[in-house]
Amino acid sequence: MKHSINWFEIPVTDFARAKKFYEVLFGAEIMEMPFPGGQYGMLPADMQNGGVGGGIAKGDGFVPSDKGTIVYLNGGDDLSIPLSKVEEAGGKIILPKTSIGANGFMAHFIDTEGNRVALHSMK
Repeated sequence: MKHSINWFEIPVTDFARAKKFYEVLFGAEIMEMPFPGGQYGMLPADMQNGGVGGGIAKGDGFVPSDKGTIVYLNGGDDLSIPLSKVEEAGGKIILPKTSIGANGFMAHFIDTEGNRVALHSMK
């Protein structure tokens, strides 16, 4: 097994607001995809080279939460860059950039939909 995660979905209630938030966070367009009974946006991922991807999803059964599983998004070379965009995009930082020793750095935030999400980078 190469990765323990194959795919993830972040539930949203206001698709347009969430799409804008993640576009600002990643500095990239969130591509909308067909999704039965709802709306779906693909987050940036290099799937051709073994990357793990995910999306934002609106529909029945997709309920944002700040409890439960925490998804760690790729913070790039230095998570300070996307983290600096969280609050300007409408989110709230709840754990600033924090060293985790030889494993790099992490930070947690609440997105515009109320999900607790994290960033990770080696710098």
